[in-house]
Amino acid sequence: MEISSKVLQENTKLLLIAARQPELRKIKALEGGFVNNTYLLELCDDSKLVLKVWANKNPAFVEQVIRNTFFLADYGVPTPLPLSLNKDKRIMVIDGLSWILMPYICGRWLSPEPSSIYILGRIQAKLHQIPVNEDIPQSYAYGYDFWDDLIENSLSNGVESPFIKMLKKESAELKKNIPENLPKGIIHGDLKLENIIASKEKILAVLDLEDMCFDWLSLDIAMTFAHCGWKNGQPVKRLWESLLEGYQSIRLLEVAEKKALPYLHKYSILALAAWRYRQYVLKKSGTNLKKRYLEMADRLNKDLIKWHKSGS
Repeated sequence: MEISSKVLQENTKLLLIAARQPELRKIKALEGGFVNNTYLLELCDDSKLVLKVWANKNPAFVEQVIRNTFFLADYGVPTPLPLSLNKDKRIMVIDGLSWILMPYICGRWLSPEPSSIYILGRIQAKLHQIPVNEDIPQSYAYGYDFWDDLIENSLSNGVESPFIKMLKKESAELKKNIPENLPKGIIHGDLKLENIIASKEKILAVLDLEDMCFDWLSLDIAMTFAHCGWKNGQPVKRLWESLLEGYQSIRLLEVAEKKALPYLHKYSILALAAWRYRQYVLKKSGTNLKKRYLEMADRLNKDLIKWHKSGS
């Protein structure tokens, strides 16, 4: 979302005053995130903060995410907590958008190396052991129901693109092969390299908890691999093994989960493709991001079930 320089400067100053922080010296847009806007703030005392403007979620949802972020932090998940503003509020709503300030954490995005992915697997397993909080959304937002809505809306508008046809076919196949009674718990839902800040072999922070929900634990593993385990258009076996090794050093997978993982891998890729198709083809057609869904859709041309069963 485009925010004018003048509006950005004025609103940022309001937030800093509300958070009782030093004056702003410099503001810089941060990489990552295709929907929400994030900025690095350099303050006059040489300290730094991160500003996030939620462009696609209403304030009630943002408040829920913040409550659940504090809940996970209480259980030891390393995640930055939004600063307190006036009257102990954590967000400032301006023209319908939620603005928050967060601590700046010095580090880098997690590297897609076996040792790093092993550690990520351990962090994920620890997250999955946290008891359920009733305030957490009860299902993954971009799964079967989202796909069904996407298909129905497309057909009602007289559109049945090759992607919509594929979505119908793959959805029906996945429903046959993924048991509904797989173990569930709290999942991150979007654990990608850009959502992990690291330093050498240590994970410093887990970011962007807006997709956190109560759903299949093994789906979260597959989604993480869909984000972190592919290079040059191909899944990397060593990264898959590292993720599972790290995860199972904390929590052992059940037999049913192991059997479902190849199909959950396809499910994850399809979910990412469907979200991108809705966001960049249907909602914002004509943008330079229009073909991003193809990056994920093209992965389904590979026989992932066979790949998971192979030994190399």
